[in-house]
Amino acid sequence: MSSVTNQPKSSTPEVKLKRHVGPIGLLFAAIGSIIGSGWLFGAFHASAIAGPAAIFSWLIAAGMIILIGLCYAELGPMFPISGGVVRYPHLVWGSFGSYSLGFITWIASAAVPAIEVVGALTYATKFFPFTVKATDNGVSAQVLTPLGIVVAIVLLAVFVVINYYGVRLFAQVNNVLVWWKLFVIILVIVVFLVMALGTTTMGSPSNFTSHGFAPSGFAAVFVCISTAGITFSFLGFRQGIELAGETKNPKRNIPFAVIGSVAICGVLYALLQVAFTLAVPASALSHSGGWAGLAFNNDFGPLAALASIAGMTWLAYILYFDAVISPTDTGLIYTTIASRVSYAMGRNGNAPRWLSTNNKFGVPYWSLIVTFAVGIVLLLPFPSWQSLVGFITSATVMSFGSGPLVLAVLRRKFPDRERPFRLPGGDIIPFLAFYAANMIMFWAGWDTNFKLLITILIGYVLLVIFQLVGRKKKDKPALDFKIGAIWILPWFILFALVSYFFDPATHPAMFFWVFLINLVISAVIYYIAIKFTLPAAKIDEYIAEAENESEEEEETLAGGTIA
Repeated sequence: MSSVTNQPKSSTPEVKLKRHVGPIGLLFAAIGSIIGSGWLFGAFHASAIAGPAAIFSWLIAAGMIILIGLCYAELGPMFPISGGVVRYPHLVWGSFGSYSLGFITWIASAAVPAIEVVGALTYATKFFPFTVKATDNGVSAQVLTPLGIVVAIVLLAVFVVINYYGVRLFAQVNNVLVWWKLFVIILVIVVFLVMALGTTTMGSPSNFTSHGFAPSGFAAVFVCISTAGITFSFLGFRQGIELAGETKNPKRNIPFAVIGSVAICGVLYALLQVAFTLAVPASALSHSGGWAGLAFNNDFGPLAALASIAGMTWLAYILYFDAVISPTDTGLIYTTIASRVSYAMGRNGNAPRWLSTNNKFGVPYWSLIVTFAVGIVLLLPFPSWQSLVGFITSATVMSFGSGPLVLAVLRRKFPDRERPFRLPGGDIIPFLAFYAANMIMFWAGWDTNFKLLITILIGYVLLVIFQLVGRKKKDKPALDFKIGAIWILPWFILFALVSYFFDPATHPAMFFWVFLINLVISAVIYYIAIKFTLPAAKIDEYIAEAENESEEEEETLAGGTIA
């Protein structure tokens, strides 16, 4: 989508994205993206941070993500275009607004295939020396060895090849893998619960109280939402939005995929946390000195290690196998997402337009190649799972924060516009969703958010370069700097100040005050973002362009659907 309606025609026909994903395919794409490496590590890290009280962390996170997802469930069917998370802000604030959020979304999306590959290789260390225990950013972690880096690059290349041949092949591969992933996570929950409650080979219900239910205080319950990989484990719901332009009947399929995927996975994750808490042997807890120092043999693959300790070698090997399948599947999906994000930025006109060039299969191949390159680069400074998870969480949730604001603007500007799915409650859910995004970002801590802010600054430097290089291009859209900057820059600045001065790690006494502080900040930014937008006529023009593209994509449908 661009702000220029009369763009020069190319001699090469433009190939559109193709719609080959049905309702179950879209739901499975979201579930497959959610169930990645997060569930393999999240319960372990959450227990170490918050103890048994981590069960509440999963439930709170699921509720917050559902609030955000509900906003996109209304937007998605209205504008079923690929890369929606980036392109929706373009509708109401123009290029600067969409670029500000789109760049950080793209970086976070491109980082996910890398972290999923690292997660898979971490578990596979049981069989090959892909990782080794070392200190990464002051924390003991499993980091990639030279062999691990080579294998990681090969896996990233495989993701690109599969995506290159189109979403049809992607959906076929993913549907099979999601059934497997659901089977394994349910199997682990059932076996751990049965063994913990019915035998003496694992832990017992006394684990919930023997070393304290919330040994680090209730603040830790919130902190681990952002730092233990909990929110990260839910972020795959966006797949139902990013592939909106590639599904038939978006009115039905998008809300079904977004809400259904978070609800299903939220229940599974909560049950897994209970099962993990029960499964930890009392001897391991005592030897570790409690939940905060939790450690046991081969805990680089915590779930498989617990199965081995209990004598269930068969389950351990299933988990080691799944630890390759689950993260690899999610990495495959996020390669698709990242390429659609850069595709959307190219369509918006605030990134090189060649990023939105599609091959004969309707796939943005240049975006795939750039995503592959970024993934390789990220393997070098972030060679461990722990070093990337907080950054990806904070960055992705920041980009999601714009969705509720877009929804609020469009309801005011176009109240009578057809909405296949209408979210009830007026401004209540959109505001709570924006507030939830701000809280999740704060809980990540200053060390993580500082890196995020530096990345944003790098993005603005690249924007300046792109504007200077392309200033003579006739089809370059207006930047609309004032409209976007009037709320985005104050939001970023206030976020930085709160994160620095009220950091949970350095100012724990102020922790709960931030609930009120962020409530006020969220209200102010919400008001400003809704009040200062593009004129209704310009918004209507951008919406018309989005609808035209959706119709053009519909016309290119070719043979069959998935699920």
